[in-house]
Amino acid sequence: MKLIETANAPGAIGPYSQGYEVNGMVYTSGQIPVNPENGEIPEGIRAQTEQSCKNVGAILEAAGVNFESVFKTTCFLADMNDFTAFNEVYAKYFVSKPARSCVAVKELPKGVLCEVEVIAVK
Repeated sequence: MKLIETANAPGAIGPYSQGYEVNGMVYTSGQIPVNPENGEIPEGIRAQTEQSCKNVGAILEAAGVNFESVFKTTCFLADMNDFTAFNEVYAKYFVSKPARSCVAVKELPKGVLCEVEVIAVK
């Protein structure tokens, strides 16, 4: 197992890692929309989706892969009414249309509106 770490994505806010590479696969922890440069969280679902995807991209880059390598995502929304807006931003990043689960949850860390985690092949 190889630990994936980058300063270009938020550090863990609990006892977990940003990601791991295992047997040629890259697994990321869920990325919430925290700007790694200043710790701020943007307003609104579109801006939060954009930041979450940027954070995922930074971890993928640190692992030596990119969005095209992603074959599975799991997405969490605080409100399923944000589904359409979330998808519009998500689609800009995940153009290869990986398999996906997208669920609404009661609450996400720091009160954010979305979280994205991925599995990619190296």
